[in-house]
Amino acid sequence: MTDSDNGLNIDRRSLLAGAAGLAGAAALPTTAAQAAPMTEAASMRRYPSNWPELEPYGLADTRQDLWPRADNSFILPLELRPRDKELGRVWMRDTYVNCFVVDGRPIYVATGTTRAAGIAGPAPWNDGLFVWVSPSLRGPWRLVDTTGIRPGAEKGKVWSPEFVGENRPGRMVVAPWQEYWHDDRFGKRGDVWAPEVHYFRGKWYIVACMGDHSRKVGSFMLVSEGGLEGPYRLVQGNHDKPFGDSFVGGPDFIEPGAYHHIDGSLYSEGDDAWLVLHNHLYAKFRDDMEDIVPTTNLPQFQQTPYSPEPYLEGAYVFKHGGKYYLLQAAWNRSSPNADGSTRYAYDPPGPGRAQYHYDAVVAVSDTFEGPYSKRWTVGVGAGHNNFFVDAGGRLWATFFRNPRFGYWADPSRVGDTAVAGVVRVEWTGPEGNRLYVRRRNHGHTIND
Repeated sequence: MTDSDNGLNIDRRSLLAGAAGLAGAAALPTTAAQAAPMTEAASMRRYPSNWPELEPYGLADTRQDLWPRADNSFILPLELRPRDKELGRVWMRDTYVNCFVVDGRPIYVATGTTRAAGIAGPAPWNDGLFVWVSPSLRGPWRLVDTTGIRPGAEKGKVWSPEFVGENRPGRMVVAPWQEYWHDDRFGKRGDVWAPEVHYFRGKWYIVACMGDHSRKVGSFMLVSEGGLEGPYRLVQGNHDKPFGDSFVGGPDFIEPGAYHHIDGSLYSEGDDAWLVLHNHLYAKFRDDMEDIVPTTNLPQFQQTPYSPEPYLEGAYVFKHGGKYYLLQAAWNRSSPNADGSTRYAYDPPGPGRAQYHYDAVVAVSDTFEGPYSKRWTVGVGAGHNNFFVDAGGRLWATFFRNPRFGYWADPSRVGDTAVAGVVRVEWTGPEGNRLYVRRRNHGHTIND
């Protein structure tokens, strides 16, 4: 999560001169116009309009305008690893992309949940965390150069449970609860999911989640002792467990006491940073960024919940136009109305309800903590994503097309799922204060 109120935030995002390990990307220089896209002339243009709220609250908007389409989105051409050659692209869930500035030049970073060779998905174990870099959103996208850290090892892999051998007294890379392990039911176990890359106060951080097949399930953070390529170590607060307290949750094969809050993310503003978790929680980081500030109970965002409230995940906070946007992923479930038509809503599971799309929903607030407005559909099938601003000041969101259930699980479509996708986003201006996947036929907008 980033504070993107002023485009690229060059003052906070400027990186160390000569930062190593950025794949030698020769980036385009950032101009003053790019760094400050909100010119006086642009401010006079017409913004797209808000769509009326759907009633009752909790209905899902399924209009084609809110889908990532050929006219508003594309798949990132990421450099392939050997395991990707047969598919012809990188298989990725929970796609994350952001833009930083290095020596006055934009550097784009991409990561996400990937799978190991020969495994259908990211469980019961996967291949660790990979990072790609590029001088522009269109590419070329190259695996970050980790060969100087691990000569002969797989390029681009910045962290994995297999790096446990790098632990040293006073420096933990992989905690015992993060290591690969085995049992009779699943065999090899240990999966790492939903990574995000952040740069804060001169250091690179990765926030990620140990998945359902780990000894302990939940969010953790790594800090680099070098450049984007690492080497990374685990922060002190995660040596024994994930962030936050454990609770009953997840699949039935997770051992009691092992499940913690997943999908950890980081929001920074000025010199302060917060951890954002699913279950509507957040926590302030300590000044040294080695742990969250201790508290009896983690605070919760003030929200306008659905009734009843379904399970939400992938929480992400993004600041734009002076407002805070709380982005979450929700399953849009279809069910029959009494008149025979189809109801699409963010309902909990229930009889007659079928998972249709994994959507991105968002709410807006004047403050980080809230209260947040009613949520609206920002992107159909674009759940578990993030917003970011490119070098030209344009808004984007990521998407990946969830292959587990619903529309994208259909055998005729599943070959086009789990992608590193990006889609243009439009802002309805300082009066409307809404973000949507860029819609069609809404006239000239400030985002064009």
